Amino acid sequence: MVGRDLVDEEEFTLNGVHVEMDISNILTVEIYKDETEFNYDPNGENGPAQWGRIHPEWGACSNGSMQSPIDLMSDSVDVVSHTWRIQRSYKPANATLRNRGHDMMLKWEGGAGSIEINGTEYVLLQCHWHSPSEHTIHGKRLPLEAHMVHANLDGEVAVVGIMYMIGGPDSFLSSLTEQLQSVAGANEQDTVVGVVDPRNIKIGSMYYYSYIGSLTTPPCTENVLWAIAGKVSTATREQVRLLRVAVHDESDTNARPTQPINSRAVKILIPQVKDDV
Repeated sequence: MVGRDLVDEEEFTLNGVHVEMDISNILTVEIYKDETEFNYDPNGENGPAQWGRIHPEWGACSNGSMQSPIDLMSDSVDVVSHTWRIQRSYKPANATLRNRGHDMMLKWEGGAGSIEINGTEYVLLQCHWHSPSEHTIHGKRLPLEAHMVHANLDGEVAVVGIMYMIGGPDSFLSSLTEQLQSVAGANEQDTVVGVVDPRNIKIGSMYYYSYIGSLTTPPCTENVLWAIAGKVSTATREQVRLLRVAVHDESDTNARPTQPINSRAVKILIPQVKDDV
C-alpha cells in the first residue's frame, strides 16, 4: 500500500529543505567527526572499549545506560507489542556517496522525504551500512545491516535498521555498484550519485523491533529511537564485500559490540498503515 504524503510539495519545499540543512549541520558535528580517531579493533587503544576515553564529549560510549546496539531477542529483553503509526513518505533527491573510512554513507542533499512514527515526523538524512550487523538476534549477527538516519525539528534522531542475510542481490545496492566501486579503498572520497529514490530501499516489513538507544559510533549520543525491520532482506556476498572494503582498520569490521540492555523494553511495533513499498 502506498502511504499518503505527510505534507504537500510546496510545504516541503519551504520547510523540509530548511529543516534538512539545519539538522544535517547538527548531525555532521555530533556524529561524523574525524573517523581516524576511533576504530573497531577490540584490543586497540582506539577500539570500542576505549571510545569513551578518547574525548570527554564521547563519555556516553563508556558511561551511557541506553547504548546501542543490543541483542533484540535476548532473554533479558521484555518484548511487548504496540500498535504505532509508522508511515514512510520518501521521494527522489540528489545524493552523494562517501567512503568515511569505516563505512559507506549515502547522503541526500535535501528533500528526500521523511518517516512519521507515532505522529512525529523525522526527515531522512542519510543511509550507511555495517558488516556484520550491529544488532544481534539470539546472540547471532547477520552479514549486513543498513541504517537509515532521520532527525526531527528538535534534532532528535530516529534510525530505521534493515538486516540482511546472504541470498539474492539487493536491488538498491545493485543500483549503486558502479559508484561503490569508484570510492572503494579511498578515505573521505565523495562521488556524486545523482538522483536517488529512497523508496527503492526495500523494507516491506509488517512489524519493527523498537527501543530507545544511542548512536552506534562516537559520541554515542543517547535517546535515539530505533525501529528495526522484522523482515530480513537479502544481499549477495559480493555486495557485502564491496561495502566492507570501506573498513580500513585491522579488525575488518565496522560493527560495535552489543551493549547492556539495562532493563530496557524492546517493543514490537505493528504499523497501522503499511509501508509505501
